[in-house]
Amino acid sequence: MSEVKQRGRRKASSPVTHELSAHLGSRREALAAERANATPNISVAQLLRSGAASGAGQKVGVAMAATGLVLAVTLPSTQAAEVPSVQASSVSSVETVVTAAADIPITFASPQLASSMSPDGQLKETLKVEASNVAPQAAKGTLSAPLKTLVPSSPFGDRISPITGQVDEHHTGQDYAIASGTEVLSAASGTVTFSGWHTYGGGNRVVVDHGNGLSTSYNHMSSNAVKVGQKVERGEVVGFSGSTGASTGPHLHFEVIVDDETVDPMGWL
Repeated sequence: MSEVKQRGRRKASSPVTHELSAHLGSRREALAAERANATPNISVAQLLRSGAASGAGQKVGVAMAATGLVLAVTLPSTQAAEVPSVQASSVSSVETVVTAAADIPITFASPQLASSMSPDGQLKETLKVEASNVAPQAAKGTLSAPLKTLVPSSPFGDRISPITGQVDEHHTGQDYAIASGTEVLSAASGTVTFSGWHTYGGGNRVVVDHGNGLSTSYNHMSSNAVKVGQKVERGEVVGFSGSTGASTGPHLHFEVIVDDETVDPMGWL
């Protein structure tokens, strides 16, 4: 009898049970749909780490509601402006320090002439600027070598005379040792003003006038190759070396004359 009652009770409760199951199933489906459409859950720690990693410009709002914890994240609509990089060379100043040794001479000579100018043109411009008082610094290099090969032997200035033995003899030119018969060349263009025998020891001598008070002379030659009044060009042969006049051996005695006074030829070559 009791078994029949229990079966009856089970049958009687069966509709309620089915209704409750159906209700719970509908509720589960509704919750599943809400989860599918909802924003994925983000923990507070994750959100704070994300805000710290992204830097300034993000705002994190946390609101508490009766139904639970609601997180709101507001991201900036635009990225932060990039700061343009500046090249170090564009902002750093460069200072140039010019130094000079204490022993460097300071002169007030005329500026160097353009290298494109011909040697004779350079000589004429130098003489024009300095008139007859040409400083050695301005004259340096304005004359060409009187020989193709220069072997200096006796310099300009006071010396002991190789002929008389005089202690304070003033040597008026620069001597170059050279074999007899070697071509002697004009140091610049000009006009021959003397070609002949020099009675004061120069032997066969040629003098060329270059203008503006400047002349050159060539002494002790074995023979002369030009005549008085003849125009010569720079490097033209004016004679041949020898040992005539007051000479102890074959050589060329070369002179530079400014306003009738001899000066050191080395300041011109």
